[in-house]
Amino acid sequence: MDSPHRFIPISEPLLSGNEEAYVSECVRSGWVSSLGKYIAEFEQRFADFCGVRHGIAVSNGTAALHLALVALGIGPGDEVIVPTLTFIATANAVRYTGARPIFADSEAETWNLNPQDVARRITPRTRAIIPVHVYGHPANMAPILELAKQHNLHVIEDAAEAHGARYQGKRVGSLGEINAFSFYGNKIITTGEGGLLTTDDDILAEKVRFLRDHAMSPEKRYWHTEVGYNYRMTNLQAALGVAQMERIEEFIAKKRHIALTYNQDLREIDSITLPPEASWATSVYWMYSILLANDFPLSRDEVMLSLRQQNIDSRPFFYPIHIQPPYQTNISLPVAEDLSRRGINLPSAVTLGEEDIQRIVQALREMA
Repeated sequence: MDSPHRFIPISEPLLSGNEEAYVSECVRSGWVSSLGKYIAEFEQRFADFCGVRHGIAVSNGTAALHLALVALGIGPGDEVIVPTLTFIATANAVRYTGARPIFADSEAETWNLNPQDVARRITPRTRAIIPVHVYGHPANMAPILELAKQHNLHVIEDAAEAHGARYQGKRVGSLGEINAFSFYGNKIITTGEGGLLTTDDDILAEKVRFLRDHAMSPEKRYWHTEVGYNYRMTNLQAALGVAQMERIEEFIAKKRHIALTYNQDLREIDSITLPPEASWATSVYWMYSILLANDFPLSRDEVMLSLRQQNIDSRPFFYPIHIQPPYQTNISLPVAEDLSRRGINLPSAVTLGEEDIQRIVQALREMA
């Protein structure tokens, strides 16, 4: 049926600050490629935000993960444990190195990587663990870091969806050995495309900077001592990022306000599970995500179709990577499979108004 209401997107960036002014300055100055003042400023601002020494800006979040793995020496014959319930880029980055992603199940409580299942999947070939802070909620890092210490493994945080989230009071992006962010257009802050690595390790930071620019010798121009990558961020993108960083706390506060409003209005529907927030976590609710009970009158896909007919966008949860064609295995990861089958992401943009939320909630009430 046609709806008289405006379309409510799942996400959209808010670019009403200094974005246009800073990008225009790049255009006027001619510094539009991978040199220019905004790159270093964006890197330092984001590193300071996370509480680490180094921020290294790159072309996208997948490139960030790939560079982190390469810089740590991960390659053919190695295994890297990743959650199956995440965007496929996490596994793809492992495959790019020639290593093998090993899929682990989720926690029912947080929807993130289950440390107990990680422990069961460690072998002599395991070199690293990549916990992902899914939908803005931090993974339970302490037991993951302890496992890594016991088995001499690297930990790379995939914080693409969780700018500003906190684990035991510390910002994500400061907990692993090296950590990856994405600034795609639907993220809490955006550079259009773009990514960034954070670390306190001086040697790793130097290695990543070297590799992102074709592994060109800093002493001898156009001399390359190993195979590198063209993973640089442009000054135009970084200009957007600097403007977005000026408002990042505002965006996070709005995300949390949106989640609180949804929670207050949806908690009366027994057949909907609200998104988690563990006692040790501060979620940024990148997506406002719900689970439908098995006895919900409509299937997940039927709910999404009904919302769409009312001009309300939504998304399913990620499909578990271990059931997808490039990585299909015969293993069963039942928690992730169940979460994926029942999960829906509702509109979560910082531009979302109170009336929009009420409209979405009312649509769900009528289906429940």
